[in-house]
Amino acid sequence: MDRQAVQARFGIIGESPGIHHVIDRVRQVARTDISVLIEGESGVGKELIAQAIHELSQRRHSALKVINTGAIPEGLIESELFGAERGAYTGATERRRGLFEEADGGTIFLDEIGEMPQPTQVRLLRVLESGTFNRVGSTTVQRTDVRVVAATNKNLGREVGAGRFREDLYYRLSTVIIRVPPLRERREDIRPIFDAFIYASTRKYQSPRRKLTPEAYALLESYHWPGNVRELRNVADQIVVLHRGIDVGTDAIRPFLRGVTAGGDSTALMPVKGEPVKESALELAVIYRALLEIRQSIQDLRKDLGRTLGDRVHSSEPEPHYREEIQIDSSRPVPMLPSPDRKRDLDSVVYEVESGDEPKTILTLEKAERDLILQAMKHFDGNRKEAAAALGISQRTLYRKLQKLDDEVA
Repeated sequence: MDRQAVQARFGIIGESPGIHHVIDRVRQVARTDISVLIEGESGVGKELIAQAIHELSQRRHSALKVINTGAIPEGLIESELFGAERGAYTGATERRRGLFEEADGGTIFLDEIGEMPQPTQVRLLRVLESGTFNRVGSTTVQRTDVRVVAATNKNLGREVGAGRFREDLYYRLSTVIIRVPPLRERREDIRPIFDAFIYASTRKYQSPRRKLTPEAYALLESYHWPGNVRELRNVADQIVVLHRGIDVGTDAIRPFLRGVTAGGDSTALMPVKGEPVKESALELAVIYRALLEIRQSIQDLRKDLGRTLGDRVHSSEPEPHYREEIQIDSSRPVPMLPSPDRKRDLDSVVYEVESGDEPKTILTLEKAERDLILQAMKHFDGNRKEAAAALGISQRTLYRKLQKLDDEVA
């Protein structure tokens, strides 16, 4: 079966080089029994690729069993995969067959394999190497003939390095790796995929077919698509159901491009290419935010150092008294997005260090931030996690600032 026939059969739309490469790899490995690892972000269609591999293989007349290993509690995943004897655990009122028994002669698709608990990884490795397993609560060895196709949205190589995934299992699963590119890396496929979704949705909901303007298509092609094809389908469904009228412009599409992220606002719009940002206002906002972070960080450090000095006083070790603080001119409030001519208000910030009767040293905001970071790193013996927590910033932000300091020294 050629590439076009495979795409037509499984509904894989796209003419980008990335998709062509994926289809070619599927055609190459489908007729074999080797394990396949499908890599790709959430929503790119990894399960569809696994289905194509199974349906094009010699096992197509047997079952394809799918399990999301990240969606099953750790205490139940082994019984789901390998089965369990009656009374093996609380609630096991009868013997049950696992997926490796039910998929005998066929294929089992392990989605989100990177979330699998390590004890289960050991048992899975045994099945892959010997084709044997035993039900939970049983010592009887069972045999199975199953092809394993796994998928992950994580970098399993990094997971191995971090000790969260077994190295031997990783190499056993990744005999062949198929990487499905995210939608933003194949923007030429966005329009035909979206048109297919619009057509399917209008038929499903018996609605008039919508017509997008060239500007609306340009917006779709420039959007980041963090949810990939799954998000694209949702946007098409929402337009068909919620938009009134036949013509669809950018104003109609934009509210549906939510760009939901794990800690972000569900109504926030992801950045779209081609929309300029006022750099001066943004820069001043970042400076002001950094100012607030520094003030909070100094308060936290003062508490930590105060406790340390208190301990030393109790141990009869004399220590010099010093005070660190940031002073803000309260009579001249600084807005969150100050105008460029108010930038001098930020320059009024001073960083003071007092020691006895020695004169004060006034530093710039940039040098004050640098000194504060260095003091925090020294105080926590180079521990970035603790230093970042004390400074009230993320570890990534601290790492970036440390890199900048290294570049300045170099």
